[in-house]
Amino acid sequence: MSSESRPSESAGPPPDRRPLIAFAWLWVGVPLCYGVYELVQKATQLFTG
Repeated sequence: MSSESRPSESAGPPPDRRPLIAFAWLWVGVPLCYGVYELVQKATQLFTG
């Protein structure tokens, strides 16, 4: 009989990473959306005069 336990059995449930994932998406998504918005504005000015 072995006294070793598997890491998944002794570690418990994995930590909830949803807030970190949401923050990471916001960290990337907000500047991306602002950049696309600025691009559309500049392109509109370029082609409409």
